[in-house]
Amino acid sequence: MRPVCVLGNGQLGRMLRQAGEPLGIAVYPVGLDAEPEAVPYQQSVITAEIERWPETALTRELAHHNAFINRDIFPRLADRLPQKQLMDTLGLATAPWKLLSSPAQWPQLFAELGDFIIVKRRTGGYDGRGQWRIRPGDEATLPPDIYGECIVEQGIPFSGEVSLVGARNANGESVFYTLTHNLHQEGMLRTSVALPDMADQHVQQLAEKMLSSIMDHLNYIGVMAMECFIVGDHLLINELAPRVHNSGHWTQNGASISQFELHLRAILNLPMPQPAIFAPSVMINLIGTEINPAWLSLPLVRLHWYEKEVRPARKVGHLNVTDADKRTLQTTLQTLASLLPPEYQSSVKWAQDKLS
Repeated sequence: MRPVCVLGNGQLGRMLRQAGEPLGIAVYPVGLDAEPEAVPYQQSVITAEIERWPETALTRELAHHNAFINRDIFPRLADRLPQKQLMDTLGLATAPWKLLSSPAQWPQLFAELGDFIIVKRRTGGYDGRGQWRIRPGDEATLPPDIYGECIVEQGIPFSGEVSLVGARNANGESVFYTLTHNLHQEGMLRTSVALPDMADQHVQQLAEKMLSSIMDHLNYIGVMAMECFIVGDHLLINELAPRVHNSGHWTQNGASISQFELHLRAILNLPMPQPAIFAPSVMINLIGTEINPAWLSLPLVRLHWYEKEVRPARKVGHLNVTDADKRTLQTTLQTLASLLPPEYQSSVKWAQDKLS
């Protein structure tokens, strides 16, 4: 098997490495500041766990590597402006939006988009960072350096958030997981629930058609995630991630092929069958929380720990809980909630309700 170098050595690169081991695929997550001569990139396929990166000796070298998959797509999707323009070009629904260039725009923006507007930095904002929720009068509190560096979106009263994780290979073949229901709090993903036997087939097919059109248009290879708002029986695309994604972590224990293995299969042009979904699954992000060995006393709980320093608002691991019997799953979540800090209680309750 041809080796794979992953630009970025965070938890996504780590889990790609873990997924490659059973297949005999050597995966090397590398830091952006690594010296090129220390990285076995010459004979490798190159992928990335991040959408944008600074210029370093390594990234300058990789910029000309002919096996850097999706090399020119990453910067395009890392910037919310060309990402939104792509959606418009393909006729895919998003929240109404504008480029924010000047403070003088605000009266017109409120007139066109309404009294609740989301400001998002074009690049670098994630997990709620670099985003502001603005009502008339709040615009005066915005940092002055954002103008020209942000887009604004109409605040959407949605009924739920879902994501679709899919993969495409070099032959143009695509496969998809079931839609994942997501709960965000303070801009961060807290919990995901995948319900294979309760998927709304109309919405599932709509999402697959939307993501297929994006991947086909870009000639994209590998796993991509599409986050959407549910509005009535329609979907509005919120954001795209050209990589394995947090909301797909449940696939490690709830699918026959995880998103990490699927990505490796796609970029190495290995067989890529439709993953089988075993059972309902719940993923709980561990954010700024110390590891608790008591979690392991529950037989359905699978811990994925990133071995990172625990700091507030930092993702340090996740828990996957999967079982064919929803009542058993709900009972496990109830016990698990008692072993988690108070800030997890509402998101675990949300997951239990989704399983009802």
